[in-house]
Amino acid sequence: MSLQWHEFAAKEQLDAQLAATIAADLKAAIAARGTAGLAVSGGRTPAGLFKALSTNTEVNWSKVVITLIDERWVPVDHADSNERTVRQNLLVGPAAEATFISPVSTAATPHEGLAEIEARLTKLPAPIDVAILGMGDDGHTASLFPNAPELEATCASTALVAAVTPPIAPHKRITLTLPTIAKARHVIVHITGEGKKSLLETAMAEEKPLTEQYPIRRVLDQSSGSKEVFWAA
Repeated sequence: MSLQWHEFAAKEQLDAQLAATIAADLKAAIAARGTAGLAVSGGRTPAGLFKALSTNTEVNWSKVVITLIDERWVPVDHADSNERTVRQNLLVGPAAEATFISPVSTAATPHEGLAEIEARLTKLPAPIDVAILGMGDDGHTASLFPNAPELEATCASTALVAAVTPPIAPHKRITLTLPTIAKARHVIVHITGEGKKSLLETAMAEEKPLTEQYPIRRVLDQSSGSKEVFWAA
């Protein structure tokens, strides 16, 4: 498997270069197909990236459709909402013209809201042009958590999204399924810190049965497009 690494001394350098890489992909997709699909991750790490990307004036943002790789099933104004982070940091300035597909609804649980979110996401260009993945300290990516009761079904599903109950983390989740992510034209892992670099290297090197592998490894092994890691200390 070809996995290209890009390493940066500072997070600001990573954010600037990754923003330029994503912008180039979006421009190329729009030129080739008239539209572009971008799926981003939440958490603390992407905020700087979102700010750098949002100011790009070379992308025709009105032709870009954005959604989240995964989301906690909480209201948009909740402190733990990934959508809140995206709206505050990415969907501003020039990038405010992009179409955003929210992966949450007013349903009580993601399991109850699944059909509605699945229907919404049919408007996302397929395959996704750029999928930006994070990674947790347990090797999860998206909401593909080790030992989650829905993990194997989510890794094999033919649907776009699945509902997941994390074994430890708070809040039920909704996530793009592994096959949906793996079909993306460009998969980028965006991580920082020595601990996560070491974990990803371990995950990619280990020889274990499929169901015992870290979810990040399973996604990257099955991804059919180009695969890169952007890391800063």
